[in-house]
Amino acid sequence: MTTEPAHDPRPAFVRALDQAEQQVAAVSPGELGKRTPCADYDVRALLGHVVSVLHKLERAGSGGDARGVPDVAEGIADDGWARAFAEARGEAERVWAGDGQLDRMVELPWATLRGRDALEAYTHEFTAHSWDLAHATGRLAELDPDLGARALEGFSKFAPPEERSEQGPFSPVVPVADDADVYTRLAAYLGRRP
Repeated sequence: MTTEPAHDPRPAFVRALDQAEQQVAAVSPGELGKRTPCADYDVRALLGHVVSVLHKLERAGSGGDARGVPDVAEGIADDGWARAFAEARGEAERVWAGDGQLDRMVELPWATLRGRDALEAYTHEFTAHSWDLAHATGRLAELDPDLGARALEGFSKFAPPEERSEQGPFSPVVPVADDADVYTRLAAYLGRRP
């Protein structure tokens, strides 16, 4: 009897980071004050959040407590977001490069998961935040539809509608047309108003 090898989430994670990094690098200082579909986040705060998420992943992957990392990184210069993202990404990818990380239990601010499940969840988070940035800055045409489809499927497991309220990170599902593109459906599923 043979067993199937466990799924490695890192290739999709890298693609999601590539997409997010492209969106981060495209933001100009004049766009930092624009509103995003994320409640309470303008573009600057959302950039601070995605940088902070990378620091949380690095800390959790190193065996530390990611709850000690703030939700939004601050003190980054208006023209320093691309560099801050790239540096934090490098640290996170270095920590998660070893295969042993994937089956180790990691402590995240919202759950304790196997490493592979944590990376899968954060792949979907970076995909959703790429849409948030693209929506706020008018760069929607640059998004990878396969990542959007994966995130839509993944969030149906990680964030089922029946477990949500107005106070959580995901609002109730917003209705959209059946023929809406995958990112519109993803945003609506997460409670954003595309």
